[in-house]
Amino acid sequence: MANMIDLSSDAFEHVFSHFELQTYKKGQVIIQEGDVVDHEYFVVEGCLKAFYLNDDLKMFILQFAMPNWWTSDFDALYSHNKASIHVDCITDAVVLRLSNANREKLCSEFHAVEHFFRWRTNKGYVASQKRLLSFMNNDTKHRYEELLSMYPQLYNLVPKNLIAAYLGVSRETLSRLHNG
Repeated sequence: MANMIDLSSDAFEHVFSHFELQTYKKGQVIIQEGDVVDHEYFVVEGCLKAFYLNDDLKMFILQFAMPNWWTSDFDALYSHNKASIHVDCITDAVVLRLSNANREKLCSEFHAVEHFFRWRTNKGYVASQKRLLSFMNNDTKHRYEELLSMYPQLYNLVPKNLIAAYLGVSRETLSRLHNG
């Protein structure tokens, strides 16, 4: 945020004071289905995943959140519904946690902060739309190549079964794609 909006040092310190530094261990759950969600998370270090489990307990990865990315169950956060997704840690992680109330307070105090969150939300929406269109228009091989070209570090950071779940394929299909 500091690189994207123009705030004085004092204003930045005021904004930053509304965030809570949190550390999590690999495998630790941050949000689980049914939770009340009142925070969003900015990843400083590590990697998180946001995912959905269907009735058959099949996992669908919605997002890998790496450093400088934001994650949460945004539907639950903004509409005050119970969480429908899970967020947990793929690796040990350090995050900055921002409550819904503090985000709204900061947005009302600083137009630049409000602008930043609007920009960030729009960017996230566009990324989701592009991913959905890729699922509708591209075969598995193209989606795999697209993922690795955009995030080359992902293949060595994230377990292969999670990459397969993100792509909507089996672990075996992922192996064939990687070796083929």
